[in-house]
Amino acid sequence: MSQRKSLRLLLVAAGAVLVGFIGVFAFIALARGVGPGGSQATSRACSPQPCLDLQDYTLWVSNVSDANGIVRMEVTFRNASEATHADPSDLQLVDANNLPSPTVQDASGCSHWSRTEFNNGAKLGPLTICFRPASTAAPLTLRWAPDMGFFCCKADLKLR
Repeated sequence: MSQRKSLRLLLVAAGAVLVGFIGVFAFIALARGVGPGGSQATSRACSPQPCLDLQDYTLWVSNVSDANGIVRMEVTFRNASEATHADPSDLQLVDANNLPSPTVQDASGCSHWSRTEFNNGAKLGPLTICFRPASTAAPLTLRWAPDMGFFCCKADLKLR
């Protein structure tokens, strides 16, 4: 009987520790203004606009244009966050029908780049990134989801 009681006590204690860890992680996520699993986040103030700042990882966008079904823009990153890299797969263009499109690098004038390691306030760019969305009609939104750990974010920047 005492062995059964000890096992029950051990299971209750393990459950309490697990609930405590979940509570701590939830509190940290709420304190940062983001949620688990890449939930929508609010950008901090940044300039010059248009830009996004997620936990001191900043993305600036300029020279947005479209021709022949390709949307081009220049992006520059500054990373003073816990993130360690920029990656083309972190960016998507969301069209008027809410359909996301990944970056393309096969169109002329588009930068060929892959995951790039940088941090400690370093800058990357400007890079000319391109998308081939189903529609180039407004609104067009740039969705950025940098890899910043278990609790982080994605943010949207309306381009037009």
